[in-house]
Amino acid sequence: MTVNVLITRLDDSVPIPSYAKPGDAGADLTCRVDVTLEPGERKLVPTGISIALPNGFVALVHPRSGLAIKHGVTMVNSPGTVDAGFRGELQIIMINHDPSEAISFKKGDRIAQLVIQRVEYAEFIEVDSLPGSDRGAGGFGSTGGKS
Repeated sequence: MTVNVLITRLDDSVPIPSYAKPGDAGADLTCRVDVTLEPGERKLVPTGISIALPNGFVALVHPRSGLAIKHGVTMVNSPGTVDAGFRGELQIIMINHDPSEAISFKKGDRIAQLVIQRVEYAEFIEVDSLPGSDRGAGGFGSTGGKS
């Protein structure tokens, strides 16, 4: 299924997001400026684009797996959520987890992926108690076996 996403470039030299290969879920986002992340540093990196999503859709910004495995670079809030009503510049909160090496990006380098999805809206209904389940109130790690 295809959805029309309106886009404005805030810098004409920044590419419009595109899919690298047929069937890819994420369209590549690039940086609008040169940026260096020192070890442990995080920065807000502008993409140079703004979008308008139709109501009922969300854009999720995901880190690039290649940057994570090769350089330890990811996003602080992953995935980032872009609501249908947001019209500002898309910016990526990047962090360098490498303990000793800085990483630099040049304007136009791919830094994240944009995934467009439909949104299901919930009606929250307050009740006195919830129905039972096999898991119950077990928390993180409560479904696993012995390590």
